[in-house]
Amino acid sequence: MAINLNKMRAKLDALNNRGNFDKKDSVFWRPPEGESAIRIVPTPDGDPFKEYWFHYNLGKNAGFLSPKRNFGIEDPLNDFVRQLFRAGDDDSVRQAKDLMAKQRFFAPVLVRGEEDKGVQIWGFGKTAYQQLLGLVLNPEYGDITDVETGTDLVIKYGKSPGASYPTTSITPRRRSSPLCDDNIGGPERCAELLDNIPDIDSLFPRKTPEEIQVMLDEWLSGEDSQGNDEIVAYDNNNTTSSVDDAFNDLMNA
Repeated sequence: MAINLNKMRAKLDALNNRGNFDKKDSVFWRPPEGESAIRIVPTPDGDPFKEYWFHYNLGKNAGFLSPKRNFGIEDPLNDFVRQLFRAGDDDSVRQAKDLMAKQRFFAPVLVRGEEDKGVQIWGFGKTAYQQLLGLVLNPEYGDITDVETGTDLVIKYGKSPGASYPTTSITPRRRSSPLCDDNIGGPERCAELLDNIPDIDSLFPRKTPEEIQVMLDEWLSGEDSQGNDEIVAYDNNNTTSSVDDAFNDLMNA
């Protein structure tokens, strides 16, 4: 059997894009304002929904996978968040909530009208995830990812009048349909699409505890340089030192 060049290109793209959110825009799909239609595609393991925990808001660093919540690995940021919660004052709790890991969900989708882009990855929150699980478990729809008898989903995204945040509503089409009709390329195109689903695990940056410690120390020292003398840095033994000492230790490592 000849080597699948499309699959090899996808693997190379995943390697080149790994850990760089700015270069992965072509892989991820974000619902545009208004209405769009998608089809969740089937995966070999029978579970198209993947769950991850991310840390955000650590200075200007991009979001990254939480070692503790995803892999059970102790890490400095998780320890720092826990100690902020234990401190109990309003500012500490507010900061802990900003830094604590947030859960996000992802699924491979074929976006109607963008089939030429191949399978893309849709990231969504808990509310949309609950809607999707409700559809999956509704016997009236059967397997919504089935290649021949699955169901497209209409996504409505945007802000309601007076709302602070946009919302996502998900409505299944009334009729089932093939994933790829003749206009898209039929079964051959379907086989190609399913053979080139992006590997979600390879798309997100994974930091070591040492890297996270550096990021945390730099973030804390940055706040200290802006005149906040109350900030302290926690080490892995749950003791504290001044930010100046922590920063000097970092620079001398």
